[in-house]
Amino acid sequence: MLLTALSPVEVPDPKLAWAAAQWAHDRPLISCRFDPSGQFVFCGSEDRVAERFRLSDGAKVLLTGGHETWVNAFAFSADGSVVVSGGCDGRLCWWTAAAETPQLIRTVQAHGTAWVRALAVSPDGTLLASGGNDNMVRLWNLADGVLVREIPGHEKHVYSVTFHPDGKSLFSGDLGGSVRQWDVQTGAEQRKLDATPLFSYNGGQQVDFGGVRALAVSPDGKRLAAGGLYKASNPLGAVHEPLVILFSLETGAAERQQLAEGITQGVLWRLVWLADGSLMGISGGGSGGWLLFWKPDADKDYHRFQLASLARDMDLHTDGITVATAHYDRHVRITKLNAKPA
Repeated sequence: MLLTALSPVEVPDPKLAWAAAQWAHDRPLISCRFDPSGQFVFCGSEDRVAERFRLSDGAKVLLTGGHETWVNAFAFSADGSVVVSGGCDGRLCWWTAAAETPQLIRTVQAHGTAWVRALAVSPDGTLLASGGNDNMVRLWNLADGVLVREIPGHEKHVYSVTFHPDGKSLFSGDLGGSVRQWDVQTGAEQRKLDATPLFSYNGGQQVDFGGVRALAVSPDGKRLAAGGLYKASNPLGAVHEPLVILFSLETGAAERQQLAEGITQGVLWRLVWLADGSLMGISGGGSGGWLLFWKPDADKDYHRFQLASLARDMDLHTDGITVATAHYDRHVRITKLNAKPA
C-alpha cells in the first residue's frame, strides 16, 4: 500500500529517490495532479477522457463525456470534492472528484476553440484561473463556474498560471517568454518580468518555440521560478535544453539561470518547491524523462533522477515526498523521495 490518507509533510531526500509504482492507460498521458485528500492521482491523456487512479491499489476510474479531445490540466476545490479539467477543446469541466463514479457537474466553453493550457486555484479556494491559446487569462468562481474577470494583455499563447501565496497577485507566462503579474481584485497589470531566454524563433522553420511552460512561487513568496527550454537550435527536431529562470519578487529582477547540463533534448514542463527550500522540475523530451533538483543559490542542478520514459507532467503529493509523473508511454508513475523500505 502506497498511501491511504493525508500524511504529514516530510523533508525529501532526492538522492534516495526510487520508483514505487506505475499504472497504465490506453493512450499517452500528458497531465497529472494529486487530489487534496491525497488518495487519488488524476491524469489527462491524448483522448477524450481523464483517469483517476487510487494510490492505495492503482484502481482506475474514467471520467467521460466532458471533453472532445486531449485533457491538459486539473484543479481542485479546497476540500477535494470537485475537480476541474481543462482541455484542448477550450472547455472547463467540473466533476465530482471523490465519488465512486465521478459525475460531470457542468461544462464551460472557457476559451472558445483555443486550448486550455493551465489552471490554478487561489489560496482561499474561491477563484479558478485559466490560461489558453487565445492569449487570455480568465478568473472563474470555482463554486459555480461563473466568469469573474477576463485579463487581456498577453500577445501569445498563455502556457502557465499560478497565484502568489498571499492571494493578491496572479502570475501568467506565455509563449513569447513574457511573465505578467496581475492584481487579482482589479485585473490590472502590476508588472512584467522578462523570461525571453525561454523563447525562440526559428526563421528557417518559421516557428515560435518554447515559452514559459512552468511557474512556481516559493512558499515564502519571495521568489518566482519560470521554466521551459532554451537553445532551440532545431525546434521541430526537439533540439533544446531545459532552463529555469529564478526571479526576485522584491525587485522583479532575474537572479540566476539554472541549467541541467547534458540534457540536450528536454523541456521543463512543471516546477514545484520542496519542503527543504529546493526546486524540483520535470524534464521530458528526446533525452528521456528526468526529475531535476536545484538549490535556489546554485546555477546547476545538484541531483537528477532518470525516469523510465519521456515524461510530460509532474505533481508533488501533500506528504512532500511522493511524486507522480505522466508519461508518453501511457503510464503514470509514482516516485518516492526518501529511503526505500528494506
